[in-house]
Amino acid sequence: MTDPHLLTLTVNGAEHEVVVEPRRTLADVLRHDLRLTGTHVGCEHGVCGACTVLVDDAPVRACLVFAVQAEGASVRTVESLATDGELSDLQQAFSDHHALQCGFCTPGFLMLAEGVLAEQPDASREDVREALSANLCRCTGYQTIVDAVCATARSRRATQRPGEHATGGARPIEPEAAS
Repeated sequence: MTDPHLLTLTVNGAEHEVVVEPRRTLADVLRHDLRLTGTHVGCEHGVCGACTVLVDDAPVRACLVFAVQAEGASVRTVESLATDGELSDLQQAFSDHHALQCGFCTPGFLMLAEGVLAEQPDASREDVREALSANLCRCTGYQTIVDAVCATARSRRATQRPGEHATGGARPIEPEAAS
């Protein structure tokens, strides 16, 4: 079936109506129809993770999801992280920890990390490393990316209001080892 379908997508808090063929991927609609080019397309097979976005707060590979499957869901892209031109805490940590190289994989790592931090705020360093291993980067050794995510997790936990408790049963992220 290739008949165009009128689709209402909620992306980064805003509703968008687009007409798409059912076979179009979410990545293509985000990039080409909505002009949200921060979602990168690398392998187009769901292997590299460059196209990772959050759908209902869960990380998904936008190249493997048809846009019609996202109707009724809340989609967040890397463009949702910065507010009023200010980097999010996670984006700032990537900069502070030199977790950026060429930048191609960075949006996917940022969105994967946002999903991990939301789902498992008390994740151990090993848990973070394991989760981030789902995305590929050819420029770094992953250490600085793991450092940035762990620093963000520590910072978020430190600013929790009294009485709030992070969910998840994993060990807390250990402090960075001295170099």
